[in-house]
Amino acid sequence: MQTAVVQLHIGEDVEQNISRCLELARQAIAAGAELIVLPEAIDYLGSDAGVPAIKSSIPGPVINHISDLAKDHGVWILAGSIHESIPDSPRTYNTSVLFDRSGTEVARYRKLHLYDVSIPGKVEFKESATTAPGSEIVTADIDGHTAGLSLCYDIRFPELYRELASRGAEIVFLPAAFTLFTGKDHWETLIRARAIENQCFMLASGQQGVSSQGLATYGRSMIVDPWGTVLATAPDGDGFAIANLDFANLSRIRAELPSLANRRREVFEQVLV
Repeated sequence: MQTAVVQLHIGEDVEQNISRCLELARQAIAAGAELIVLPEAIDYLGSDAGVPAIKSSIPGPVINHISDLAKDHGVWILAGSIHESIPDSPRTYNTSVLFDRSGTEVARYRKLHLYDVSIPGKVEFKESATTAPGSEIVTADIDGHTAGLSLCYDIRFPELYRELASRGAEIVFLPAAFTLFTGKDHWETLIRARAIENQCFMLASGQQGVSSQGLATYGRSMIVDPWGTVLATAPDGDGFAIANLDFANLSRIRAELPSLANRRREVFEQVLV
């Protein structure tokens, strides 16, 4: 299966952001991709004060453009994430939606782990102030292969990925807006580690550029195979990386290095809560 991870700079103009996402997705489709992954927060990256004006429902005016593109071209598309409105709440969900070749929604994942950090004199960021956490681990079937959904900060919580593997995930999505500060040291290492540990393909699609608030995102969107080999990486700037997912190779790796089969799951179920 030919897959592409799209990378671009997202700003405060929702219409312009979605238009650019669609343009890059069409370029990836023209290059042969039949599964396209978009980054986190494809609708808006700006001040928290601007979120109430741009948040939307699912289905809704933002996400429907992605559904239409999947249907028009007969491809799978993961809408990395949008700000999903929550009835009677000032907060939103950070929500990723997967569409099949007919443009039908087949999975919806709300980010589980929220980035709350306080380093006196350096950084103060509390995602939970404006975003509500999800509560479900989500997988979906893609042409007979199980895919697991995750978002950005989730990558630092390996138990999520082990559970996705336990549920049969061969592909794991990671839309992100990873910061330049952490990304330059951790992004590739974490993605390759999750791929190796869980013997799965990692499809990581990141934002790249500097926001109006001065947030620099890292980019370097990549596709990594179950051996931890980086199959493709996007260069800096708008664009995409494309690679073929060889599921026969995945099966061979799992058979020759049966670490998933050798797990003592019954032991850890006694101590993990």
